[in-house]
Amino acid sequence: MISEEQLQKELQLIITNAIREDVGDGDHSSLACIPNTAEGKAKLLVKDEGIIAGVEFAKQVFTYVDADLEIDAILKDGDNVKYGDIVFYVKGSSQSILKAERLVLNAMQRMSAIATKTKFFMDLLEGTGTKVLDTRKTTPGIRALEKWAVKIGGGENHRFALYDMIMLKDNHIDFAGGLTKAIEKTRTYLKETNRDLKIIVEARDLDEIKEILRSEGVYRILIDNFNYEDTRKAVDLIGDKCLTESSGGINEKTIRKYAECGVDYISSGALTHSVYNMDLSLKAV
Repeated sequence: MISEEQLQKELQLIITNAIREDVGDGDHSSLACIPNTAEGKAKLLVKDEGIIAGVEFAKQVFTYVDADLEIDAILKDGDNVKYGDIVFYVKGSSQSILKAERLVLNAMQRMSAIATKTKFFMDLLEGTGTKVLDTRKTTPGIRALEKWAVKIGGGENHRFALYDMIMLKDNHIDFAGGLTKAIEKTRTYLKETNRDLKIIVEARDLDEIKEILRSEGVYRILIDNFNYEDTRKAVDLIGDKCLTESSGGINEKTIRKYAECGVDYISSGALTHSVYNMDLSLKAV
């Protein structure tokens, strides 16, 4: 996974680009009718229920826009919220508050939705020992926010991108000439380039599970689009030789049944690509 330093760089890029996109050469609506010296106070109001996420990111946005803005956080990332809750107050330059408003709301609404869905999935798995993973099926440009939200909701991050983990899926395997060749070539590549990256390999059936197990150096096997019976057989075959992960259209109706097959992880793209934003608003007080 990426380091904390890399994560902070990603977050700063997101903020810089989002403010550039939204503000351009100026927030002329505010500049036109609000004096530069005007100061105000606003509250972040919850108009929904779930898990709040993005409070710490909002602090970074406000500080980026105006280091003199003061944020008084009432709630923190990961807290349960309901309609009418106030998450934080922000006070200072009225123009600065308005300049940051849309980015703060867009980010927190989406992050809170993702955290809420992740927590829902985690609750469904309670007692099984199986953990929920996200995927790379994220919104281009804001992956760092969406994966942060998954962690706030109690899930775990898969690889951040293509560069921090090896994942050999069906196309890699077919283009490489088969499973064993793909794994051997990967291990040679890692040795020659002096990279220490974990290897995950996708299996499409039980025969491929057996073939993967004949190779060394595989960290996790992705049991992709298996039914329950074959998933249990795959878990039995793999044993403690490496970690296991189920994926492929798993939803709230099926996730616990897959967990009960004994897999270590279940990955779900739905955590980030199929959510409805939490209703939040920033209101002057």
